[in-house]
Amino acid sequence: MKTVADIMTPAPIVAQVPGTRNDVINTMVRNKLTGLPVVRASDGKLMGIVSRRDIFKKFNETQLSLIMKRDCITIEPLASIAEAARIFAEKRIHRLPVVEDNKLVGIVTPTDILREIKNMKTNLTAEDVINTTCVTAYEGDPLTYAVAAMRISDVAAISVLDEKGNLTGILTDRDLFSDQVSDQEAAQKLGVDDTKLIGLRNVLPLFYTATESYYNNDKVVKDYMVPKPHTVFRKTALNEVARIMLSNDFGQVPVRGTKDELIGMIYDVDVLRAITGAIN
Repeated sequence: MKTVADIMTPAPIVAQVPGTRNDVINTMVRNKLTGLPVVRASDGKLMGIVSRRDIFKKFNETQLSLIMKRDCITIEPLASIAEAARIFAEKRIHRLPVVEDNKLVGIVTPTDILREIKNMKTNLTAEDVINTTCVTAYEGDPLTYAVAAMRISDVAAISVLDEKGNLTGILTDRDLFSDQVSDQEAAQKLGVDDTKLIGLRNVLPLFYTATESYYNNDKVVKDYMVPKPHTVFRKTALNEVARIMLSNDFGQVPVRGTKDELIGMIYDVDVLRAITGAIN
């Protein structure tokens, strides 16, 4: 089986301490990233990791050292991809720094492993690995409710139902702010120096909730959701789920039953169980 070294991104882009929240945001935006390893500027030692959600949770903090996750989980280059998949699935993280002789040499993400899974044979199906409570919202709910529900539940997506309980859409942290990607004032509040970069969608949407934009309007979930979302059947093989996620750049997809009813949400880290073979 391949090792982490075979699939990792070598010499990854990093953030440095000492550094600021705005430094990180600008690096993420310019490079279309949602998270970065953090190294010490003096000697390059790995100090932690930071994601857009870390910044969102501590948006009033300006110093990177107070925002980042310290003592992050790491892996060695010669570790198997099954070991990396196990860590992702159990810890539900999305970035795994690769360290050799105490030096950062790469980074691996769930997407790297999904590329392997789409070509493998597996008996596991979508329903075998659902591992997270499916958070739902009514399509007529105020958007402020959905933002709060996602934050409290620590999920990146909500399934949207109509008044009959039918799945009509999905709302992700990517979709929330599609009408504000050209908002230069909001961009400047986020510390993005070059406002021309705001055309890069799907990079830092959660930060807009730190402004007043969404709390002073009458928008509802239906205004921002993706209607008629792509779904998978409960018996869909995980290699096919991996293919769908990779083809559409999905981090999650709703799972439906035999009567098209919503039975849950499957995330990319759940699909990685196809390699580990572990189920609850």
